[in-house]
Amino acid sequence: MRFWPRSLAGQLMAALVAALLVAQLVALVLFAGERARAVRSAQRENIVLRTVALVRLLEETPAALHQRILQTASSRLVRFSLDAAPSLPADAGDLATARLARDFATALGIEPGRLRVAMSQPPTADRVPFGFGHHDRDDRPWFGRHHGDGDDDDEAAERGLHGEGARAGARAHVRWIGFSVGLDDGRWLNGVTGPPPGLPPFGASFLFSLLLSVAAVCVAGLLLARRIARPITNLAAASERMGRGEAAQPLAERGPDEVRRATRAFNDMRSRIDRFVSDRTQMLAAISHDLRTPITSLRLRAELVEEAETRERLVETIDEMQHMVEATLDFVRAEGRGEETREIDLTALVQSVVDDLAELGHDAQMAASERVVVRGRAMGIKRALRNLIENAVHYGAAARVRIEQGDGLVRVVIADRGPGIAEKDLERLFEPFVRGDASRSRETGGIGLGLAVARTILRSHGGDVTLANRQGGGLEAVLALPAA
Repeated sequence: MRFWPRSLAGQLMAALVAALLVAQLVALVLFAGERARAVRSAQRENIVLRTVALVRLLEETPAALHQRILQTASSRLVRFSLDAAPSLPADAGDLATARLARDFATALGIEPGRLRVAMSQPPTADRVPFGFGHHDRDDRPWFGRHHGDGDDDDEAAERGLHGEGARAGARAHVRWIGFSVGLDDGRWLNGVTGPPPGLPPFGASFLFSLLLSVAAVCVAGLLLARRIARPITNLAAASERMGRGEAAQPLAERGPDEVRRATRAFNDMRSRIDRFVSDRTQMLAAISHDLRTPITSLRLRAELVEEAETRERLVETIDEMQHMVEATLDFVRAEGRGEETREIDLTALVQSVVDDLAELGHDAQMAASERVVVRGRAMGIKRALRNLIENAVHYGAAARVRIEQGDGLVRVVIADRGPGIAEKDLERLFEPFVRGDASRSRETGGIGLGLAVARTILRSHGGDVTLANRQGGGLEAVLALPAA
């Protein structure tokens, strides 16, 4: 299957062309057999008609003209002679010549005893009947072997074929027809046939017909394949855009019924997903808005508490509640569907995040890299990068960032110098509200939504993020995105 096309249009055309060639080959074999049988039938009919006419002419003309008549009637394919005795024995006939003998007897209107027919191998040079000599260079053998059936030479005639090597190999199996017809005056008309002309080769007309058929099939197959493949290609492209979080417009329902049903199902699925995400976002936004009122009320009541230590704890708890509500709302909006998808200079984007953290006094550095472009939503990708790099500087004391490319992906590798994470917890850290330490203090890094938000953003772009412990200590986060 190495050379088999991978596209739908290519496979359809290859299948059609292969089927056409097989059909043409079968037709060629069958047609060759029909041509061989037609040539042989014409030869036999010619022999019968010529003999019948010669017998009647000999019986109606003076004996002095018979020799000239025989010379005129003879040709390269048949030789006649007039003798006192038949050249064939009485039992010369066999099953292979039964049909030809019946044709002779019926056409001549004579008794079976006055007709003898036999088939034999061609005579040798030292024993040529009735004046037959060596074949001229232009002579063509009658292809065909007889194995007890007058039509058994069909197979060799169909295989024989038109080359000089085939002629030379078949010449040894040419069957000669000998016959003897008793005349009314007691003499016998003896005749023997040579091989008929070979089959004409399949020339330029056949090749032109084959090429024309292949071209017509290719054109028709290409048009049909494009008609089928175009809506499938559009469906695949829309699915990829939707998988990256891009806005996908409803597709036109075109093509065969099966493709129309698939397109209709995709449009329904897209609308349901959009409606589900929109309803979820609106619900959580409403909850967040409704929670602001009691939180504000709690803050006002906490300010009325006279004891300073208790008041400060209450205010801190209320602020944490407010932060949790806002972080939760940001999490469900992490897909960023409202932002336009465009080409982004990822190298510059990563460098800007690293520079911002370095200006704040964090140990963040980026290795030199060439310009790398991806398609996505810049604000969402920047947020994911910031979450991952901030985790590295907060929990791992430093962030070393580099960009790698390969396998159709762009990878941003962020390495830190921290203590690492237990292997069993590496995947669990991406769950919402799960943190690497037991502390829930805002000063130590928030409420545990950073990694969950980063993974949600990256997966909406068709990418992902993974964590792994480094050899020698530290944690490594790998952010992967499809290359533009």
